[in-house]
Amino acid sequence: MPALLIDRPTCPATQLHSARRLIAEERLHTLFQPIVSLDCGVIYGHEALVRGPAGSPLEMPDALFAAGRAEGLSMELEIRCALQAMKDWSQLQRPGKLLINMSAAALSQATADGRWQRGLGICEDYGLQPTELMIELTEHERVADIDALRRGLTLLRRLGVGVALDDFGDGRSSLRLWSEIQPNLVKIDKYFTRELPAHAEKLQTFRALLQLAETFGAQLVAEGIEQPEELRVLRDLGVSYGQGWLLGHPSSSGASEAAPAALQVLASKEIAVMPELRRAGGSGITAEKLMMPAPAISDQASHEQLYRFFTEHEDQHAVAVINAAQQPVALIDRAQFISRWAKPFFMDLYGRRPCTLYANPSPLIVDADTGIEALTRVLTSADQRYLREGFIISRQGRYLGLGTGEQLVRSVTEARIEAARHANPLTFLPGNIPLSQHIGRLLSSGREFVAAYADLNQFKPFNDQYGYWRGDEMIRLVARVIGAHCDSQRDFVGHVGGDDFVMLFQSDDWEQRCEQIVGRFNELARNLFDAEALEAGGIMAEDREGNLRFHPCTTLSIGAVRVAPGRLHRAEDVASAAAAAKRQAKHGALAVYVMAA
Repeated sequence: MPALLIDRPTCPATQLHSARRLIAEERLHTLFQPIVSLDCGVIYGHEALVRGPAGSPLEMPDALFAAGRAEGLSMELEIRCALQAMKDWSQLQRPGKLLINMSAAALSQATADGRWQRGLGICEDYGLQPTELMIELTEHERVADIDALRRGLTLLRRLGVGVALDDFGDGRSSLRLWSEIQPNLVKIDKYFTRELPAHAEKLQTFRALLQLAETFGAQLVAEGIEQPEELRVLRDLGVSYGQGWLLGHPSSSGASEAAPAALQVLASKEIAVMPELRRAGGSGITAEKLMMPAPAISDQASHEQLYRFFTEHEDQHAVAVINAAQQPVALIDRAQFISRWAKPFFMDLYGRRPCTLYANPSPLIVDADTGIEALTRVLTSADQRYLREGFIISRQGRYLGLGTGEQLVRSVTEARIEAARHANPLTFLPGNIPLSQHIGRLLSSGREFVAAYADLNQFKPFNDQYGYWRGDEMIRLVARVIGAHCDSQRDFVGHVGGDDFVMLFQSDDWEQRCEQIVGRFNELARNLFDAEALEAGGIMAEDREGNLRFHPCTTLSIGAVRVAPGRLHRAEDVASAAAAAKRQAKHGALAVYVMAA
């Protein structure tokens, strides 16, 4: 291994508080943690992790590099660790890539003074080829000389060495750096992996990063995988590689294959239940997207000038009045003004008076970046003049344009409908679109699953008798009971509207779960009836034909269909089969009815 220009003082082996001494005495060693292909479970490579002497104060990297910085040896220590990793790895004779951590500064220095070339030459003597190496670029926030870094990376790539970007997303890494250095791999910080199945926002981050990786021609490595369900979600998302204790612990010998628990997950046909965002329903709609360009009029204009304005702009329903600073101060409704203008003597009496005389001095003014949810509150405000006059859209207090009440009502309605397709606003459970997507993934997986359709019996009489508030409470009760008896990691629960729920089971004990759901709901639902109804066993209410008759207390029925591989091919076919099973359950007054697809 190339020697570094560092003094080699002799010292007792117990005095291991100096990075300089550890380097001089060659007391550093390397552990190797596997990186695994998530599509097949094959080892892609290993990350080299430097260690000081076991049990010493400088055993772990943080303490070791802190000592190196204190002794002014940061660069030398990094380069020594890299060369030590190559030496240790070459002795293992394992296939796959070796990933070595280096900062931009150390990498630039090592390539500039030729140490990398010398080190690679020596490693080739051990049978290690440059194409087996990959540099993980660390400490992204400290890239001071991007040109020097580019030169170093260009040299390494010419030698056949790959490049990875480490810990992307840890708050320090740079999207611009990703774009500029074009790494082969991008390692995603373990924060995004930790408890991934429970955090929809982390899932969306991974999806966005996958799109970026495709754009820049890179592949992702998810770091910090410790739980089987984290691995399952990452596999189903299409993340290329993974690293973490579930896949393999660091060791001096590396790994020939991924850990058995990880291989079991990767080989399983069971698919992950992806966490869903609770959409508020706006799809990014802002006031600016509702805006139509509309010229304004000065607050110094007269009624005569206002009349000419409306004559020239026949399609404009209103006009904003602005001051010299382009700030809106009033709004004039076209129809109201024209009605006044047409009255006898108005032109003679008021023609030269300021146009603000009969204007609305307190119109609705919203900032261009106001989201659809904030605009929704306008619909229930006490002042409803915006429905006739429209409203003013501004940015930083300056006039931009106008919006109409019709546009606002239509956009809010459409946003609510779209949101309900993704998540039911009463229970916040996934709606039709996520449900269909999950069915599609199940069909593609080639595994058997069960689609179960739950529906309430005698719910309409209950809702008519006690009102919508208690009716909503009963629907929420169904959601709570189903959620409590389903495995959130394996069983998908969707609310498709009203009192209709769909469960997609991968749990083997699905039939027992269905029976428990029905039993628990029927028990708890009685608490929503009055004492006299409980004593009578039900309520007197009108049926769908308007006839007054007795209705038993509300219960739950579930129809389930086993979906064998290859039997059904579309999400709508699965939904139709489950609905048919549900009808059989209700018509037969059965708690749970099971049929084959």
